[in-house]
Amino acid sequence: MQLRSDSLTDGAAIPARFAAGRPDDAGIVTFSDNVSPHLAWSDLPAGTKSLVLVCHDPDVPSRGDDVNQTDREVPADLPRVDFFHWVMVDLPPTLAQIAEGEFSQGFTARGKAGPETLHGARHGLNDYTGWFAGNADMSGQYFGYDGPFPPFNDSLVHHYVFTLYALDLARCPVEGAFTGAQVREAIAGHVLGQAAITGSYTLNRRLGAGA
Repeated sequence: MQLRSDSLTDGAAIPARFAAGRPDDAGIVTFSDNVSPHLAWSDLPAGTKSLVLVCHDPDVPSRGDDVNQTDREVPADLPRVDFFHWVMVDLPPTLAQIAEGEFSQGFTARGKAGPETLHGARHGLNDYTGWFAGNADMSGQYFGYDGPFPPFNDSLVHHYVFTLYALDLARCPVEGAFTGAQVREAIAGHVLGQAAITGSYTLNRRLGAGA
């Protein structure tokens, strides 16, 4: 099973147009183009009945005390947690790729619609749902793809893992506004194969923001 992309290079920095945030002219950050990347796959295992696509960042600070503060950085040794950027289930095995920009072209305040989406698939909630929960202008259910927007003062470069799973199930057993964690639990024991592409991104100018 193989996964490739014309938008991303495995092990390299993610171009800013695929991110939700980018450096701004004032020296802080602003919203970026938030374009969903091209992904293509081949050599699916025999018996594959559906595909699941997940993008997550395992480098998110476990506490927000120091996040986005101009006078200090988030310590590198702070424990990190997962943040889901894209959760999509029920992609048909007859599909071989998704086009650049097919699922996102811009950041939508209060979130994109879901769960139903293209190709008969369903989108889950990404973790901007929780991030913006207390923001009167931005709170909502964030379905689909919303790309990298790590803290601008994080001392770690963040990594974004796009993983495609081949399942022996025609329909992933999650319903409604499901989450990435729920999908991980639901597909346990049903994965016939998987493949991944990992990219990196930072908004810390000291580390090369905008690369």
